[in-house]
Amino acid sequence: MQLLTRYYFCRELRRNLKINNKNDTIFLFLINNNKLNYMSMTKKDAELQADIIVKKILHNNDKFSELLDGVKNKDDKIRYPNAIALEVLSVKNPEIVYPAWDFFVDLLRGNAYHKSIAISTISNLTKIDKEKKFEEIFDLYFNNIDDKSVIVTRKLAIHAGRITIAKPHLRSKITTILLSIDETQHNPSRKDLIKGDIIQSFSEYFKDEEEKELIIKFVKNQLNSSSPSTIKKAKEFISIYHI
Repeated sequence: MQLLTRYYFCRELRRNLKINNKNDTIFLFLINNNKLNYMSMTKKDAELQADIIVKKILHNNDKFSELLDGVKNKDDKIRYPNAIALEVLSVKNPEIVYPAWDFFVDLLRGNAYHKSIAISTISNLTKIDKEKKFEEIFDLYFNNIDDKSVIVTRKLAIHAGRITIAKPHLRSKITTILLSIDETQHNPSRKDLIKGDIIQSFSEYFKDEEEKELIIKFVKNQLNSSSPSTIKKAKEFISIYHI
C-alpha cells in the first residue's frame, strides 16, 4: 500500500509541477529515493525560498558560506532551496561561486546527490575558469559517465555541452567520452535514456564540431531507441541541422 501510494504521489507530482529532466533532476532524485517528505515542500515553495537566499547573498556575499552549509544539510527543507539558489548563482553570478571551487570538487567524491550538485555547478563555472582548474579535475569529473547512479550520469550528459562552449580545446575529448556511453555499466534501457541527454549536449556545440560524422551516426542510431524521449530528441536534432 505504501509503495502504491508513493507511485501515485510521484506521478501526480510530476504532472502538477510539470517536472522535466533538465531542470528538476535534483527534485526527482529526492523524491525517487524517498529523501523528500511527501508534502513537506513543493517545488514552488523551494523556489520561493531559493529566491530569498539568492537576494540575501547578492546583498551580502559573506552569506554564501551559509548556502554551502545548506547544500550539505540533511534536512531536505533546507538542502533543496539552497541547491536551487546555488544553481541560479552559478549561472548568473558565477564570480560569487567560483572561489568555492574546491568545495564542489570535494562533492564530486560524495554521494549521488552531492555529485549531481557538483556536476551542475562546476559546468556553470567553467565559463570563468581562467585558472584552468577544470583541466586538473577533468578525469574525476567525467568518470561520472560510468557512475553507478543513472541520475549522476544523466546530469553529466546534460551539462557536458556547456563545458565544450567554455573550453573548446576539450571538445573532441568530451565528444569521445559521450560517444562511449555503450561501454558503461548502465543497463540498456538506461543507456537509451542517457543517449537522449547526450544528444541534448551535442546540439549545443554541433555547429562548431569539426568531426561531425561520428555525432551524426550516433544521433541517427537513436531513431531506433527504446526511449520515446530519445527518439524525439534525435528527430529534432536531425531536423534542426538538416542531416
